Amino acid sequence: MGHRRGRGVGVGERKEGHASSSLPFSGCSWPLLGGSWLSQSCWKSPYLFKKQCQHRGGRVMASLLCNARECPGRGPALPPGIQLTETLEKMQQGTLMRKVKSKSWKKQRYFKLQDDCMTIWYQSKRTGKTESAFSISDVETVREGHQSEVLQSLAEEFPPERCFTIVFYGRRGNLDLIAGTEEEAQCWVQGLRQLIEVATSMDQRERIDQWIRDWFQKADKNKDGRMNFKEVQRLLKMMNVDMNEDHALRLFQAADKSESGTLEGEEFVLFYKALTEREEVQSLFREFSEDGKKLTLLELVDFLRQEQLEEEGTEELAMELIDKYEPSETARARHALSADGFLMYLCSPEGSIFNPQHRALWQDMTQPLCHYFISSSHNTYLIEDQIRGQSSIEGYIRALKRGCRCLEVDCWDGPNGEPIVYHGHTFTSKIPFREVVSTLGKYAFQASDFPVILSLENHCSMEQQEVLAQQLKDILGEQLLTATTDGRVPTQLPSPEELKHKILLKGKKIGRLEDTLDGPGDEAPDVSDDDNGAEAEEERRRMKKDRESLAQALSDCVVYCKNVSFRGFQEARNHSRPSEISSLSEAKARKLIRDAGNEFVRHNTWQLTRIYPSGMRTDSSNYSPQEMWNAGCQIVALNFQTAGMEMDLCDGLFSQNGHCGYVLKPAFMRDEGTLFNPSDPSTWQGPGPVTLTIQVISGQQLPKVANSKDGAIIDPLVRVEIHGVPADQAHQETKYIENNGFNPHWDETLQFQLHVPQLALVRFVVEDYDKTSRNDFVGQFTLAFANIKPGYRHIHLLSKDGTGIPPSSLFVHIRITEPPGPEQD
Repeated sequence: MGHRRGRGVGVGERKEGHASSSLPFSGCSWPLLGGSWLSQSCWKSPYLFKKQCQHRGGRVMASLLCNARECPGRGPALPPGIQLTETLEKMQQGTLMRKVKSKSWKKQRYFKLQDDCMTIWYQSKRTGKTESAFSISDVETVREGHQSEVLQSLAEEFPPERCFTIVFYGRRGNLDLIAGTEEEAQCWVQGLRQLIEVATSMDQRERIDQWIRDWFQKADKNKDGRMNFKEVQRLLKMMNVDMNEDHALRLFQAADKSESGTLEGEEFVLFYKALTEREEVQSLFREFSEDGKKLTLLELVDFLRQEQLEEEGTEELAMELIDKYEPSETARARHALSADGFLMYLCSPEGSIFNPQHRALWQDMTQPLCHYFISSSHNTYLIEDQIRGQSSIEGYIRALKRGCRCLEVDCWDGPNGEPIVYHGHTFTSKIPFREVVSTLGKYAFQASDFPVILSLENHCSMEQQEVLAQQLKDILGEQLLTATTDGRVPTQLPSPEELKHKILLKGKKIGRLEDTLDGPGDEAPDVSDDDNGAEAEEERRRMKKDRESLAQALSDCVVYCKNVSFRGFQEARNHSRPSEISSLSEAKARKLIRDAGNEFVRHNTWQLTRIYPSGMRTDSSNYSPQEMWNAGCQIVALNFQTAGMEMDLCDGLFSQNGHCGYVLKPAFMRDEGTLFNPSDPSTWQGPGPVTLTIQVISGQQLPKVANSKDGAIIDPLVRVEIHGVPADQAHQETKYIENNGFNPHWDETLQFQLHVPQLALVRFVVEDYDKTSRNDFVGQFTLAFANIKPGYRHIHLLSKDGTGIPPSSLFVHIRITEPPGPEQD
């Protein structure tokens, strides 16, 4: 069949006389190597009748509806899966509601669902000016009633039945709304939930259909259902394409089959197809396809084995991929994959750089807590800076939903005997401790079943400490861990599995855990023959001091995470317990890594260590967590509210293992006798470095830079960064491509040597090159090296906030070469 046996080369080659992407067997859909398929009849006019295409397994795939059928004279087609109900029609007519930002800021705004049923805009009642718009795909959930601090503050003024909160993905602030009537509130709550469900359940094919629809609507300025050449030129700028006018006109005229001077429906699909032609994918497809039109089952198996290095159950996998991604029923029946099905697979989770098996819970969860890296937040209550920022329960909700398993709460005496939470001695706002605990009880185990550690910074009087303890017990009930799992003195920490659905309090404790288990210990600790009398006396003094400043009831809530001061590794080994934990500033941790790297790693094999940002970081900036993970530190606390490389690394590490907030440390970091020192290559085991070779082939539909000028087109480059032990830290970048954010081609190969791949994270960053100032961020994706799949892969880019920006992606080829050394090409 003349298949290519090599890997990672020749993808960008252009070949003469290549076969068309259309299939010899056609189903109800029209294949489209631009990455979509649409029923031809569905696009003959912008005012269409309902057309349903049957999809594998008898499931209905796309229901391309037209508002005209339900609602004559209306605009563009509805997205797949949406039936125009009475609720949605009311939302399209618009509703006057109050937008609320504070107790005193309540403004009337007119909210309206657009005809596409995927966009909501609102305008000022006073000026009539459209204030803002948002997409349904940006909305994570809708909360009914007084479920935000702002709406709670208005509880006496407005009943809960009229109030609701729209929660967005990422760090975008919530939208608190008050409807005029209970019926209007319910209409919007139910309608939004219906639309969110459709948006989140769309499969890949439906999302791309939606993408085409979105562009058509954006470009069709006068909403007449057709586009003239001027509108097409504006569309190209919007899509990040800087195309020669003559070339654009040629594409336009080729698609304008009716020679009407405008594109409508099917003609626009033709135009989009020409625009999104993926020659590099076509070329790869032809290398494995004998007839250039389809991959037979055996040809697909060859590709999966030779290029994707899929080893087990390859035939079964090939069958699954054809069933899942081939748009033509005829091709599916013949166990063949068309060029469009091939692209669908490459753009799917199975074709992603991230090993889909590692997205689910895949690690052993029965080891001691100290054997895991734990997703951890610093000053969780803050959603802005450390001086004047707002304290909010929203900080806790967002962190928990991201899988964070260690939260921080700063408690101070509040009015009316009620403790409050805020960043002490600053102008940050205050929230009642009771609200934080209630939020914790509600959201703790929504994203993960594994234990949450509540790190308590206690600045309260004895009286209010009693209140803290009572509120923790009353609100959390059985969720709060108040005794060891087996009633015995632990010789090692319990596992995440044993502590499922439990909340552990981290804080000061009077005496030792064994004293609590034996009953209240008023007596001084026993002094064995080996004990130094001075040390015993010091222990007595410490207990006396603790009793004067710490309420017994609060002390009793601390079991496995007793705060102790760090007095050196030897002192910890001789006198500390597995159930004790030290907190270190980033600067102290760095000094320990530098001076005693191996001792630090060994310490972290049996006891937890928490690292927190420097107090000088008043802007809520972050330090790199990687250097702390290199030493085996488990609880590396970051300011979750601050986007950037540091949070990308955190999200990248914890995006695996079911997003549960726990990642098992490498075996050499769980062995108490380990010789590993992150700074000393002579202590690293293994035959030599692993070679990671990345061919950066192309980019697809990259977003514009935030707040860029109209018509500005990006000059994208790709930087690949390795974050790991000091010897592995590296970055390389491609050249930049001028004026093309739509389909840039780099075809450049970058290569890295990884000495400790078990600790390495790989970050792909796309930037807009600027020769006079700093490059602008476009998108990124970060993952642990252990989760990388070799072969031809798409990297689905994320925004600065860590949220998806579909369909923006990079297309790469990955090769991982084990020692003794890289293959010679």
